[in-house]
Amino acid sequence: MAITEADVRHVAALARLEVEGPRLDALVRELNGILVHMDVLQRIDMGDGQASNSDVRDVETAGAGAGAPLREDEPSSGALAREREAFAPAYRDGFFLVPRLASHE
Repeated sequence: MAITEADVRHVAALARLEVEGPRLDALVRELNGILVHMDVLQRIDMGDGQASNSDVRDVETAGAGAGAPLREDEPSSGALAREREAFAPAYRDGFFLVPRLASHE
């Protein structure tokens, strides 16, 4: 299945985009390139017996499925464990006081 200029124009109209000239030609080429690549990927046999031309069962991967080692979940020193008033230069009646923006005067 190939993408045509009419397909690109239709999708662009649905998205309310204006695509004309060289950009239209470039999009048609790019989208057809993506479809060719997807076709190649579908032909790869991943070891489940469902594909045909290529076979990647014997390809070695570095730590496939192992994931990153996890650290122990231990409480920290509590650097943020202090009163909220300590985080602001000015605090009154439960609110942080901030300077007025110059554009709001």
